[in-house]
Amino acid sequence: MNHRPHTTAILAMTADGKISDYQNSPARFGSANDRAHLEQQVSLADGILFGAGTLRAYGTTMSVSQPELLHQRSERSQPPQPIQIVVSASGNLDPQWHFFQQSVPRWLLTLPQGAELWQNRAEFERILVVGKLEADGIDWRSALVQLQRLGLNKLAILGGGELMSSLLAVNSIDELWLTICPVIFGGEAAPTPVGGMGFLQSHGKKLELLEVKQLDGELFLHYRVQRN
Repeated sequence: MNHRPHTTAILAMTADGKISDYQNSPARFGSANDRAHLEQQVSLADGILFGAGTLRAYGTTMSVSQPELLHQRSERSQPPQPIQIVVSASGNLDPQWHFFQQSVPRWLLTLPQGAELWQNRAEFERILVVGKLEADGIDWRSALVQLQRLGLNKLAILGGGELMSSLLAVNSIDELWLTICPVIFGGEAAPTPVGGMGFLQSHGKKLELLEVKQLDGELFLHYRVQRN
């Protein structure tokens, strides 16, 4: 039995596999079609999981605003907005970011030292401590079990690359929506969808293609992540 939420990563990359340029600028190369696709996927989730680096780059998060999507959430007995879950081992986040003024529920997934920074504050509705030492990082198996126990059965993963790498390493991403955008950035320092050390060829994560859509110049690829 799977004692964790179903997880779907939603990512966009350039034709040469980059999620940003070599200066790590906020990624704004996706079209209006890609943004609509992202909002639709977000609207299906109980919770949205993203790393501190992603939040730092944008200062905000994707909420559901389209009336039809809000209506569909209501029909499914979901609250208007999915829970926005920031992953930060250090808890080093700026409370002045617009994210903290958005009308969305906010949770923090962190380690003990990160939790201390946000005690007795109102920015996060819930703080989940999942791990002990920064050197060990987030205990993802424990984190996902806790999230499901709290009623989150479907998670959308919005990046960045380190978060993707950590979840793939513990076989905790089930599906992947990947938008390929018609632009090339190049650069050996430009980040890719999956960061970290990476996987040896013999241990690469295999994907099963479920669906392909084309809208104007973009391709939307839907994969299932196969279990090793």
